Amino acid sequence: MSANWVFVGTTAELLPGESRVVWDDDTPILVVNYDGDYYALQDKCSHEDFELSAGHFDADDATVECALHGAKFDVRDGRPLCAPAYEPVAKFPVKIEDGMVWTRDDRDAD
Repeated sequence: MSANWVFVGTTAELLPGESRVVWDDDTPILVVNYDGDYYALQDKCSHEDFELSAGHFDADDATVECALHGAKFDVRDGRPLCAPAYEPVAKFPVKIEDGMVWTRDDRDAD
């Protein structure tokens, strides 16, 4: 979608166990801090078009649960962990520069 990086916030604003949603054009991206590592997934359950950010991010298990039907995903790679989801959610790159967190939807980037 976009070759440009989207600013998420500073590392001080997104502490371990916290999450934030940013937009890259029309793509919502859920960024989570799992034990000091940052991961970004499309904020859309692969089972049904519903925001993963509305569900629970479990900072102990590195999972996010869709509030609509209970599908769980591993935030590190987007893979589904239980029904009703069988397809992974898109995972996006994250970079940290000078204490700032960035992400982008790189699916169509060159």
